[in-house]
Amino acid sequence: MSASAETLVTTLLEDLEAGRLELPTLPEVALRVRDAVEDESSSARQIAEAVSSDPALAARLIQVANSPLYRGRREVDDVQTAVVRLGRDLVRTLVTSLAMRQMFQATTEAVDRRLHALWSHSVQVAAISRALAGQHGLAPDRAMLAGLLHDVGALPLLVRAEEDESLLADEAAFDALVRELHPRLGEAILRSWRLPDYLVAVAAGHEDLARDPGGPPDYVDVVTVANLQSHLGSDHPLARVDWSRVSALRRLGLADDVSVVELAAESEEAREVQALLGG
Repeated sequence: MSASAETLVTTLLEDLEAGRLELPTLPEVALRVRDAVEDESSSARQIAEAVSSDPALAARLIQVANSPLYRGRREVDDVQTAVVRLGRDLVRTLVTSLAMRQMFQATTEAVDRRLHALWSHSVQVAAISRALAGQHGLAPDRAMLAGLLHDVGALPLLVRAEEDESLLADEAAFDALVRELHPRLGEAILRSWRLPDYLVAVAAGHEDLARDPGGPPDYVDVVTVANLQSHLGSDHPLARVDWSRVSALRRLGLADDVSVVELAAESEEAREVQALLGG
């Protein structure tokens, strides 16, 4: 690891522990929608009003409500009806996904390329997570959001790399740095966004392959398996994992049967989700 990378690790961890680390923030419209969705007394009309403060977001919700995954017998042409059809969890997922797209912008080519790859990977994991969740009694739309956010902790590191291009001089060392730090940073980011505990747990624990908290399978298990599947065939270290040693597979009742996960990843549903999120 270069001297600048070692300094970055030390600084990031010290700032994180002391609460000084500057974390990405959600756009104002996403905050308003989040608050409306989490307030159980909020009506569909009130959530729709929060959404409608951003015309692009309002149009996107209507588009999704009429997509193959969610369309009903009648076409939706207003935000309130779209909110009713999609439900609170999916509205939050879509708002967060659009907010994330805004954050995945860079001014240097090297960082932009990495951000694009990170977004594509996150969308793929979201799609596989959604397909797997429905098979195991978990809410598909919550799993989709968990998959979309699982690597959010990489963002502060890429921001730093944009500010200090020397960090990318040794790309392998930088990749190792991201793998080491992104779970802790992701946990901190999602806590700062006041997102539900299950999302925080996914960001923190999706690469802990020995994790076994007992009890029924959860969203961390689903995203862990989806994340592994997404890396198969690549040169990523997780592509070389012995699946028989992954506790999340056992907790999902899959043993080391990778074929079941492959089917979920290649399903029409997964492809539609990727198209929906812009992967």
